[in-house]
Amino acid sequence: MYHFTALVTLLALMFYFYTSIGVARARAKYGIKAPAISGNPDFERVFRVQMNTLEWLPIFLPSLWLFAIYVSDAIAAVLGLVWIAGRFLYMTGYAEAAQKRSRGFGIQAGAAGALLLGSLGAILWRLVHG
Repeated sequence: MYHFTALVTLLALMFYFYTSIGVARARAKYGIKAPAISGNPDFERVFRVQMNTLEWLPIFLPSLWLFAIYVSDAIAAVLGLVWIAGRFLYMTGYAEAAQKRSRGFGIQAGAAGALLLGSLGAILWRLVHG
């Protein structure tokens, strides 16, 4: 069973849901009517956090689950929590200024890369030594 990975998956989806609510609130706060996505730099940064999170989910979630299956549920969950923490730092940094998003971005990209490469390595190892 992959209980830890399942829990982290739900936490990641809850984080994404939170960013979606943030966009809705920012639309109201800055007067940006749908479908517009520009017009106020503060809104645009909130919107980019949500979109960037969405752009990373197709890399993160399959890698998370493949790592859990082929390597370890617990280690996948820890790396998943690091990914979420990186996304949180990205969000809070970007809310202040676009230049402050880099640290969070690097942390989440590193966690996603570890999950992706770890999964690939484990699958290839099993193919060769299976």
